[in-house]
Amino acid sequence: MILGRQIAAARALVGIGQKELAEQANISIPTLKRMEASDGHATGLANNVAAVRAALEAAGITFLDNGEVSPGPGVALR
Repeated sequence: MILGRQIAAARALVGIGQKELAEQANISIPTLKRMEASDGHATGLANNVAAVRAALEAAGITFLDNGEVSPGPGVALR
């Protein structure tokens, strides 16, 4: 499971807008906006969340679980 904040942060890291990510994940912009605005885990249909995750991972993002560390430069929220 990924957090809405992780999606927004990942999108910012790869430098793409909501429109571009929504197109890459084949979802609507309002659906992506709701995911990013989620308090906690990204809300929405599991296949839509998976599509967003896959699009971001294809762009070079690695999602970390609580306690995992990056093998290289990165950012984290305490």
